[in-house]
Amino acid sequence: MNEVEIGLTKRAIRGYSFDDVAVIPSRRTRDPEDVSVSWSIDAFTFDMPVIAAPMDSVMSPESAIALGKLGGLGVLNLEGLWTRYEDPTAAYDEIAAFSEDDVTAGLQRIYAEPIKEELITSRLQQVRDAGVPVAGALSPQRTREFSSTVLSAGVDLFVIRGTTVSAEHVSQNREPLNLKQFIYDLDVPVIVGGAATYTAALHLMRTGAAGVLVGFGGGAASSTRASLGINAPMATAISDVASARRDYLDESGGRYVHVIADGGLGRSGDIVAAIATGADAVMLGSTLARSQEAPGRGWHWGPEAHHPTLPRGYRAHVGRDGALEEVLLGPAHSADGRTNLVGALRHSMATCGYSDLKEFQRVDLIVQR
Repeated sequence: MNEVEIGLTKRAIRGYSFDDVAVIPSRRTRDPEDVSVSWSIDAFTFDMPVIAAPMDSVMSPESAIALGKLGGLGVLNLEGLWTRYEDPTAAYDEIAAFSEDDVTAGLQRIYAEPIKEELITSRLQQVRDAGVPVAGALSPQRTREFSSTVLSAGVDLFVIRGTTVSAEHVSQNREPLNLKQFIYDLDVPVIVGGAATYTAALHLMRTGAAGVLVGFGGGAASSTRASLGINAPMATAISDVASARRDYLDESGGRYVHVIADGGLGRSGDIVAAIATGADAVMLGSTLARSQEAPGRGWHWGPEAHHPTLPRGYRAHVGRDGALEEVLLGPAHSADGRTNLVGALRHSMATCGYSDLKEFQRVDLIVQR
């Protein structure tokens, strides 16, 4: 175990972030055109291992459709502006115009508008009518309340996403969601998270989840580390969850659960490190919020930023890097790793001699500190 002592009475595990590790080329290289970056989950195959985070600054129905047509998966936030307002344009304009002193209270006020079930139905139908895979997300607290509406509207994949999601939530005030029973009763694959440890991920896999989101507290607009003292260096977290995936594969007699990195993925090099440490795909927030199709007007915020009693996030200015296609597929016009994300992943895999994502998970790594 990679432990360090903290004084005389406490031990801690040493963790590594994406910046701490790098991939090492082998004796073989490949032509980038011969490299496949496609991945599959359940019955669905995607041209790129990119899932858009269900955040209002990242995904609208239109941007989810655009991402789907490019070969990724857009996930709608079913507790967001698009299910609270018939036309959320004014809300987006107001969020972009807030002063720094007013932004948290302003977000809390805007998100106090109730969620409307008919808008959940219409937004999901809009994506379905475009002919791309349909995915929607609810927090664990809202899953029981709105899941029947979501399933009636029709989704191909269902995401339960929170700061942390456990298979054994305990509450003396309300009946907790029985995650295993809930997933068992559904007819669609479920992706759940976040988790950041071997044990937590293994328990989520045992609920029947098709995928586990790895990470919490590490996003560009998150203050979870400052507010709650919770954080997980992503390279270590992904590797630990990938170990749980391997052991659950043996335990279950061959059931493969997908590991999806969620957090701290600001540049193409971070995506490379995520796949290299064991992820099957990545969930991108701020990276896609910088595209012209993103609805956030160049700003980025998460659901933690408007929590009614304990906000744990910011409205961060991320700017605009170009069209969504340019961000994902290029061409890049700068060398900062913020555009042509999929092309960079493909080139890294080719340079290291690997032909697909599963092979690339076996690439050699070096610790740089």
